[in-house]
Amino acid sequence: MPRILLTHSPDALANYYGERALAGLQALGEVRLHLGEEPLQGDALIDAAHDCELIVSYRQSPADATLFESLPRLVAFLRCAIDIRNVDVAAASRAGVLVTQASAGFVASVSELVFGMMIDLSRGVSRSAAQYHAGELPSAAMGAQLEGTTLGVIGFGAIGRRVAQLGLAFGMRVLVSDPYVSADLAGIEQVPLHELLSQADYVVPLAVATPETENLIDARALALIKRGAYLVNVSRGNLVDEQALQQALELGKLAGAALDVGRAPDQMPQPSLAARADVIATPHIGGLTLPAIEHQSLETVAQAAQILQGKVPRGAVNAQHWTRQPAG
Repeated sequence: MPRILLTHSPDALANYYGERALAGLQALGEVRLHLGEEPLQGDALIDAAHDCELIVSYRQSPADATLFESLPRLVAFLRCAIDIRNVDVAAASRAGVLVTQASAGFVASVSELVFGMMIDLSRGVSRSAAQYHAGELPSAAMGAQLEGTTLGVIGFGAIGRRVAQLGLAFGMRVLVSDPYVSADLAGIEQVPLHELLSQADYVVPLAVATPETENLIDARALALIKRGAYLVNVSRGNLVDEQALQQALELGKLAGAALDVGRAPDQMPQPSLAARADVIATPHIGGLTLPAIEHQSLETVAQAAQILQGKVPRGAVNAQHWTRQPAG
């Protein structure tokens, strides 16, 4: 039977892979599980996969050139996520190893979190709850409703489109900025980034993390944002200059921020920012719902099944360089 390494730690296995997908993978071959709590990386990852044909990988297990050079039996590296920035695809291609990624199954999950965060920022839900939990009596404060305000969506991919649709359903004016995609959704306005920043009450960066979008929301962008606006980041920590964000909050330029991602390990929000009273933060849970997780984990099962039959699956990123075929 083919040997398959699943790099998820026990907690990650429960939260990000699930029983149905594990059973599906076990039906294909001998599955080797990672039993340690720390991410499987470097030499430990190579040792764990020394005789495996497939690696099905959690996002915290990087795949560098040494990995592909050290595992002559490895046929394919399957990332159970969209983000493959810590996979050296060029090195995999030189070694003849196929690399795959999962497709987006978390569009609804992440989009819903955006609106939960906007409502929380506007109405002080978690702040009041925390005071009640601490045995204190919170004072009733004037809040803001979403209807009639302006939502600014930066990036019009699948999540950007869904967030824009939901914004319209809430009765918001919706602005979209994306230099590469035509926002063809009735009722929205496509504008340059500087116009979006100056007009939006809620700024939601949803661009893909690339060198071009590194620190997209920097001091200059934050200076353009209207006073009293909110920033909601559920995309990637790479999009926001956290020092500039901290300063904007300290100066009162922003009324608050909501963060599901940041530059702490595993794309978590920075604790120093998350601890602020004007920030609500969650530990990178945007895609952490059962439908979202099973979409990606079950997709890796389907990919593994096709790879073991010598077929190129959907999600392959370097099929033209795949030369290591599975044993018959």
